[in-house]
Amino acid sequence: MKQIYLLIGAILLNGNVWAIDGVSAEIGKGDEDTNMARIGAQWNWDKKWFTDGNWLVSGYWEASVGRWNGRNSADNNHNITDVGFTPVFRLQQKTLSGLAPYLEAGIGVHLISDTHINAERRFSTAFQFGDHLGAGLRFGDRQQFDLSYRFQHLSNGSIKRPNPGINFSQIRLAYHF
Repeated sequence: MKQIYLLIGAILLNGNVWAIDGVSAEIGKGDEDTNMARIGAQWNWDKKWFTDGNWLVSGYWEASVGRWNGRNSADNNHNITDVGFTPVFRLQQKTLSGLAPYLEAGIGVHLISDTHINAERRFSTAFQFGDHLGAGLRFGDRQQFDLSYRFQHLSNGSIKRPNPGINFSQIRLAYHF
């Protein structure tokens, strides 16, 4: 785990990493009474596709760090720290009176600090894949605000058994610079 923290530290010391395009905060509820909270940073891709009509496809990189809190019937709470990195594709409507609805999908990687969230749920690896589907709306005079719902699934992709995975329903608020 020390190598992971060193890698994250080296990335954050790179001057270009601070030229972020947006920040976000998420809260959510997962399987077996697991709560989560996460903050993130986004870097927009310079490329846009299918720009001729009313919709376009674009994307961004998202780096995040979060905390899960799991509870069980014996009232044994356990916290997990989650560090993730995800490329996200977004299908977004072009500006319509300052509002821009969108759909998005992402598949990335996550490292979790522990392999059990409570007595009933154990993950076999700290490495997890995280995929999500989301729907939201950008708004504001320059579409700087972004409110969305995400459904996220994390699992190790059957690298090792058992592979119980976990699902989260999340509300996300982002601000774009």
